[in-house]
Amino acid sequence: MKTRSATIFIIVVAMCFLLNSEAKTTDPYKVLGVDKTASQREIQKAFHKLSLQYHPDKNKAKGAQEKFAQINNAYEILSDEQKRKNYDLYGDEKGNPGFGAGHPGGQGGPGSFTFRPGEQWGSGDQGSSKSFSFSFGGSGDSNSFGFGLDDILGNFFGGGFGPFGSSFSSQSGSKSTPKSFRSLTSNIYKKEIIDEGMTWLLLSYAPSLRGIQHFESIIGEVSGTLQGALKVGNINCEKEASFCKELDVYPRKAPRLFVYSYKENEKGSLVEYGGDLAVKDLKAFCQQHLPRFSKRIDLNQLDQYSTTGKLPRVLLLSTKKDTPVIWRVLSGLYRKRLTFSDVEVHDVSDPRVKKLGVDALPAIVGWLPNGEKLILKTGISVKDIKSAVHDLSNILDSFEKESKKQTSSQSKKAQADPEDSHIQLLSRSNFDALCGEKTPVCIIGAFRSSKAREKLESLLTLVSQKSLSRKPNRGGSSRDSISYALLDSAKQQSFLNAFDKTGYKSSDKLLIAYKPRKGKFTVFMGETTIEEVENFISSVLSGDVPFRETHKKPVLK
Repeated sequence: MKTRSATIFIIVVAMCFLLNSEAKTTDPYKVLGVDKTASQREIQKAFHKLSLQYHPDKNKAKGAQEKFAQINNAYEILSDEQKRKNYDLYGDEKGNPGFGAGHPGGQGGPGSFTFRPGEQWGSGDQGSSKSFSFSFGGSGDSNSFGFGLDDILGNFFGGGFGPFGSSFSSQSGSKSTPKSFRSLTSNIYKKEIIDEGMTWLLLSYAPSLRGIQHFESIIGEVSGTLQGALKVGNINCEKEASFCKELDVYPRKAPRLFVYSYKENEKGSLVEYGGDLAVKDLKAFCQQHLPRFSKRIDLNQLDQYSTTGKLPRVLLLSTKKDTPVIWRVLSGLYRKRLTFSDVEVHDVSDPRVKKLGVDALPAIVGWLPNGEKLILKTGISVKDIKSAVHDLSNILDSFEKESKKQTSSQSKKAQADPEDSHIQLLSRSNFDALCGEKTPVCIIGAFRSSKAREKLESLLTLVSQKSLSRKPNRGGSSRDSISYALLDSAKQQSFLNAFDKTGYKSSDKLLIAYKPRKGKFTVFMGETTIEEVENFISSVLSGDVPFRETHKKPVLK
């Protein structure tokens, strides 16, 4: 019995020594090597540097694992505003001013005991006035030392890795939850993420997994540098198990990272990050998956943007070799409302740039549905991504509002005067007005039967009233217009032979997009539905279809 009591006594003394030593060395500020006045940014950087240095997967040195546990425990305290305040006031993140705080006199608390030197375990001798009271926390929770009673006993009695055969349960942030990220549910995901145009970085985790704080630190730095271009959220797969399984993001042995990307799928899709958990690598991955809905054009193509497509068009002129991050973000947010393009420009004195009326770079130019050009912003200055996206969004909103106003005005005018939207039949007398060299693009509907004529006339009338183009040119001299006309193929075969040697004799109806100034054309002979015709003309105006030269200049009889 005495031997057993002596053994227990030795264990308790060893525990007291261990706890006393730990209490002296677990100052979170010293562990992370920061001052008590350190900002959250400084604390985060220190944690990131040390956690990389002592991570068990990279550092196999003796004591590295315990150091890693201390680093995580220190960060858990200092990254939480309340815990840090408690520690600064009481020396304990739970607000316990002393080892036995929270339980008066150090007595009676769950998982706590008082040891008095000189007494035997369970002797009931209260003669000594000297005592040390320790609290281990209750119900399995971690205490101010960063581990619970079960961990202490485990360290002494077997299992695991540490110097006593077991690792601390708090290692790598066990039972912690990401603090600064949006908690996502299936409903939030469907309403705010899917197909909304913004790139998200998502962390799927379970509170019991290790390494959450390390993930949080890396993600925090990445999102901080891409603030305004990237949103961050987390999914607790213990609470949202069915949601995680639905997305196939359920964490295995460690948390997992995903980007909701528009790179591989225009509608957006989840892409898992499989690289090293390092700020530089993760940031590069996120930037790679930002939206790319802006079409990069050549400086020589600027003249093609004097006409508009199905949606109002905006063009960014900048000195960047690639599409700027801010423009990529905006192209995602507005992709269903505006058509984005961008071009690399280095000199505003370039005649092609001066023609647009731009006097300073970077600049944004917009074209309204009727082809009217507007200088939206020149000499753009950028402080950070977030403020730039906000400021430019206001400009684009105003431009879109003006575009809708003009489209509505055109529609009302067409309804009030249906005859004004009539598509004319090409003849020698009106050719110069409709398809002469003053017209950038002339859409010609060629027919061989009265039924085909009615079909083409109806389609072109509808299309000419939509926002993707101007109404038919009635002989005006605007260089920004697009004209629509009909052609009787049976009577004007020689005209068609200028485009193709066969004269398209086998086609009852077709559409020719003709650029008189350049002597180039392209032909559409597909299904003549309103959707297909709109898509064809939009592709013509956006430069997405190839043009070829005519055999000779087309001439009407």
